[in-house]
Amino acid sequence: MGYENIKFPAGSKFLVTGSAGFIGSNLVEAILKLGYKVRGLDNLSTGKKENVEEFLDNPNYEFLEGDIRDLETCMKACEGIDFVLNQAAWGSVPRSIEMPLFYEKVNINGTLNMMEAARQNGVKKFVYASSSSVYGDEPNLPKKEGIEGNLLSPYALTKRVNEEYGKLYTMHYGLDTYGLRYFNVFGRRQNPEGAYAAVIPKFIKQLLKGESPTINGDGKQSRDFTYIENVIEANLKACKASHEVAGHAFNIAYGGREYLIDIYNHLCDALGKDIKPIFGPKRTGDIKHSNADISKAKEMIGYDPAFNFADGLSEAISWYKKNLSIK
Repeated sequence: MGYENIKFPAGSKFLVTGSAGFIGSNLVEAILKLGYKVRGLDNLSTGKKENVEEFLDNPNYEFLEGDIRDLETCMKACEGIDFVLNQAAWGSVPRSIEMPLFYEKVNINGTLNMMEAARQNGVKKFVYASSSSVYGDEPNLPKKEGIEGNLLSPYALTKRVNEEYGKLYTMHYGLDTYGLRYFNVFGRRQNPEGAYAAVIPKFIKQLLKGESPTINGDGKQSRDFTYIENVIEANLKACKASHEVAGHAFNIAYGGREYLIDIYNHLCDALGKDIKPIFGPKRTGDIKHSNADISKAKEMIGYDPAFNFADGLSEAISWYKKNLSIK
């Protein structure tokens, strides 16, 4: 792994918001394994209690059920905390187009509450989830920080606003903030259920059930799929980053490019299935191609992703085979 040797001062305490979600629960697990204390905050609207149940008996773990839209909850969560890893948000581009007011309340007001609570509690580092969606309709590949296009969804707008607040909180209030622009993260505990489920777990579950998955569009769209272990590394390295690079946002990806139809065919091979997909309409607000330049993250926070797509996918398939209940 790319983070096993990262050391923090003895007794360091982390707050992970969205701790019962996919990325959040993996961060909780990794930090506990490193021997540090973790407080998790989640309102369980999209996160699942079962994602963190195995940690509840760990004396270094504390779970708070609460909502980042409530400033008092955020203040309580930040008490005695050294490092905040803010993952709490609602995802999905198409869902945000249907619910713009809700996304503003959760992703913008909620993140602002967390930054303010972190500032008032003297938190050392505030690391937050941004998204590759901030690149909008910028056509050039690879995507590079500072060259963004027109935003295509309320979700993308919320993440861009988070980044602007991050800059301001570093500039005016001395809170070291670091934005992580995630590119299509996948791996263990990612939810395969629902209309807005991420494509890899959804495909795996449907194939294991013998169903034909629907591919939105022609399948020739490409993404920089990023295994969860690389994201854990990025979060922890951002907590060690210097004050000089605070206020910045960084692409967090592997730096590769995979076509959806190729991934589908690979999954069929790996699972021993011969099932034709259904091709559906293109999703509103989606971008056609996504591929990251990760040189800024490498240079400024020492990000060095250990898992390429093939290795990550192999681990993910093994996990879902073992943990998915197929009915």
